[in-house]
Amino acid sequence: MTSSAPSFAPLPRARLWWEVGLVMACTLGQSAVYSVLAFIRIVLAPRPVGDQSTALNPTQSAQAFWDVLYQVLDIAFSLALVALVVYLLWDAGTSPFRRIGLDLRRPARDLGAGVLLALVIGVPGLGLYAIGRTLGWTVQVQASPLDAAWYTIPLLILSAVRAGLQEEIIMIGYLFTRLRQAGWNDWTIIVVSAAVRGSYHLYQGAPQALGNFVMGVVFGWCYKRWGRVMPLVVAHSILDIVSFVGYPLAAALWPGVFAPAPSPTLTPSVSPS
Repeated sequence: MTSSAPSFAPLPRARLWWEVGLVMACTLGQSAVYSVLAFIRIVLAPRPVGDQSTALNPTQSAQAFWDVLYQVLDIAFSLALVALVVYLLWDAGTSPFRRIGLDLRRPARDLGAGVLLALVIGVPGLGLYAIGRTLGWTVQVQASPLDAAWYTIPLLILSAVRAGLQEEIIMIGYLFTRLRQAGWNDWTIIVVSAAVRGSYHLYQGAPQALGNFVMGVVFGWCYKRWGRVMPLVVAHSILDIVSFVGYPLAAALWPGVFAPAPSPTLTPSVSPS
């Protein structure tokens, strides 16, 4: 069933655009800027793109206590920004969670749709990454530490859920709501949101940016149809959990594609995933 855009209390146009600009500057728009700069550095570096690498979930301290503390705080502060974005969607008498479909009214359907989306996006995405690495167009992405500690997997799962909430609530739920209020049609919103999503993955290389743009289009279309962000959060979280937790195994089985590049030049990790 195709969802129709719900009616919301109108906002002054100037306030709406200031809000959208500030939200993006504090969250994923900021990541996009740094990612574009990282991509320029990668392309201009003397080493080939395929010989460079980036770490998504690096260890933040050699001491376990401080590593856990810093990583938990990083996740908590990221989720605080997500909570602020949800709060901005809170109108009198209107739940922001029901507004964007971030609730547990349809757990079975949301879970099923999320798993299906994860399969539809994940398998081609893995193939695109392998092709990009083989052709030397994609940076080697170290999705998690290879020397896992006892606390690594729980933190990776938290990081994956953080990424799912952060990207889908902001790039889909929030942007759809505000840009609809600005008078944009759904397909314009889908393309713009997907373009931003692709741009903040540019630090991984052009093929990964393209893959994330396609993912953004698919997710945007699903939100247009369902009016719910929860299946997208489920799908994104599953994709990242598999990527993060399964990375050491993939690096062992296919070292030419997934193992760290020799003497790597690490580009900054500027995106949730």
